[in-house]
This record gives sequence, C-alpha cells and structure tokens, in this order.
Amino acid sequence: MVRGKQRMLDHDECERARIAREPAYDGRFFTGVRTTGIYCRPVCPVRPARAENVRFFPSAAAAETAGFRPCLRCRPETAPFCAAWKGSRATVDRAARLIVRDGALDGENTSVETLAERVGVGARHLTRLFTRHLGASPVQVAKTARVQRAKRLLDETDLPMTEVALRAGFRSLRRFNTVFSEVYRRSPSEIRRRIPVELA
Repeated sequence: MVRGKQRMLDHDECERARIAREPAYDGRFFTGVRTTGIYCRPVCPVRPARAENVRFFPSAAAAETAGFRPCLRCRPETAPFCAAWKGSRATVDRAARLIVRDGALDGENTSVETLAERVGVGARHLTRLFTRHLGASPVQVAKTARVQRAKRLLDETDLPMTEVALRAGFRSLRRFNTVFSEVYRRSPSEIRRRIPVELA
C-alpha cells in the first residue's frame, strides 16, 4: 500500500503472514517485538508475539534504526533479498544489491554520491528513495549489510575476528566490535560462543 510518498506495509496482510509463518513473505518485511526489543523474519519458529506488541518494517535496516536487535533464532541475516519492486523501486533494488552483495559503501573511497552515480540518480534523490521504500538510508542499509555478513562469518567459519571484520566490510576491528555490539547487544565473541538463544 502506498500513501503519498511513503510506502506503507499492509498491517493486516503482514499480521496474517506472520501468524502463518508464510515463506512467500520471507524478506518482504520484518517484525519488531516491543516487549523483547528483537526483530524477526515472518518465518521465525518461535511462538508468535501478541499482535499489540509488534511493529512491521520494510527492511532489517529499518528495524535496527528503530532500536530492535536481530533474532538469534530466525537469523534475519539469512533472509532472502526482496526484489519485488517496480518503477522507482528498481533504482533502490539495484543500489541495495550493490550495497549488500558488492559492498558498494564499504571501501574508504566509497560514498552515497558515488553509488548514486552508478545507478543514475542524485545522492539526495537516492536517499529519499531508500527512505520511501526501505525505511532506512543507504548508509543504514550498508551498516546492516556489514553486520549481517559478519554474523554469517561468525556462524559459518572459524576465521579470526580481524579477518571477519575485514571480510564483512569494516575498516577496523574496533569499528566492527562497536557496531556489532550496538546491533546485537552482545560482542562478536559472545555470539561465536553460541550463548543461549533468547526467544522473541
């Protein structure tokens, strides 16, 4: 549903998909649970939270910007990337793929301006499109993408922390530790030790 310039999620549709754990909606929205401060994929296996305690977000970055941390059970970093966009959304799709898959905002000489040039729009317009369609800026989407890459590397490899940080797109181990801890409310080493999973 679109109201004015802001893309709005259809609350009732999202709620039905969340309760049914509908795989077709995986990656199309994320659910933040106010009582736990955690956000999940629609297919999360934990018992669904009460409807009055949830908020829906068009992207993981939007959920994190609102203060929610990723669920350790359904692992939002493994959700499929949703490409069901048309019109100006195609520009966002292309730019987001460059951020998520190619690390377009990770290098020292990268910027939103450079990314915008690659997709054929101005930087301010690209930021407006991201806010409209994803509920987060390109920089926020890039931050989430880096943390998600790091989480996958922590789960799937035994790489040293410095190597995890660099491969995930962080410029330093210190920055990696700071940002990861902000998002997960735990350090990377705590996540790697497989601490007990908190349920959303």
